[in-house]
Amino acid sequence: MGFTFAIGDIHGCLAQLKELLGRVEDHAPCGHVVFIGDYIDRGPRSRGVLDLVMAGPRKEGWRWTALKGNHEDMMVRAHQNGGHDEILWIDNGGRETMESFDGYVPPEVLSWCAHRPLIHVDEHRIFVHAGVDETLPLDGQRERDLIWKRFASDDDGEFWGRHLCHGHTPLPGNPQTFGNRTNIDSGCVFGGELTCAVFDDEEPGGPVEFLRVPG
Repeated sequence: MGFTFAIGDIHGCLAQLKELLGRVEDHAPCGHVVFIGDYIDRGPRSRGVLDLVMAGPRKEGWRWTALKGNHEDMMVRAHQNGGHDEILWIDNGGRETMESFDGYVPPEVLSWCAHRPLIHVDEHRIFVHAGVDETLPLDGQRERDLIWKRFASDDDGEFWGRHLCHGHTPLPGNPQTFGNRTNIDSGCVFGGELTCAVFDDEEPGGPVEFLRVPG
């Protein structure tokens, strides 16, 4: 039996991420970790979070997939374009990220953030940062929907016969599953929790359990 572990929005909460990864590694001897993006902004340790995720798995037998969130996209655009894009990022948590980097984000960090995949699909699940548009084919999704879409609280869908796992829209306290969709952004940086959804790779459907660390 194999497991996929999907970790929700981190937003610079390094201590919680370290504790959660320890719990993931205690859960199984190997597996696949999918980070659904938003490593940075608002929280105090964005640089530390990026250093950890960019370094990759700490133990043999593990594979990590790090998706792009809208906050990584905002940071990259701010450094490429300046002006309005820079103001938008700074006002949405970028100030804390710049402080964690002592005022300078290295080019290799920006490049890594810019080239993150937008979606991960396996036999039974779809993992994205924010959402999908079911009126389009799965292989024809738009970047803006994948990193910016908001679902209404009770939205569900068929999702091409798969279960959709995402974050982006913080929930008060707990992760929630709505039919074929699970939202794992439980608002760690706002005092909620950092959440990991555990999926059985051999079985379709939603998470078999959640691992959670208080914010």
